[in-house]
Amino acid sequence: MLPISDATNHRALPDDDPSSDCHEDSGGEPVPRPWENRKATARAHRASQARSASTRRRSVDPCTSEMVYSPAELEFMLAMQAYKQSSGRMFPTWSEVLEVLTKLGYEKFP
Repeated sequence: MLPISDATNHRALPDDDPSSDCHEDSGGEPVPRPWENRKATARAHRASQARSASTRRRSVDPCTSEMVYSPAELEFMLAMQAYKQSSGRMFPTWSEVLEVLTKLGYEKFP
């Protein structure tokens, strides 16, 4: 086993090792070095920007939240949801939407 003084010799570690981010002061205490890795700083900044952007995208859409739907709208939405569940298709075609509307009793006037 190496003596403690040899095991903590930071000069022997590669530059990308996180433990090399410290140096010893005159009393032998570890002192962090100033941050100089510009590439890592830029990457961290981009990541924080992406997090804030994704938070914005996940926010509630004011056009679709807390709306009061008419009885006809509710009937159509529930019929579409029932169709999606019974067919196993979460994205029905327009022909399938027309089929749901026809089953609800809607028809085209001549």
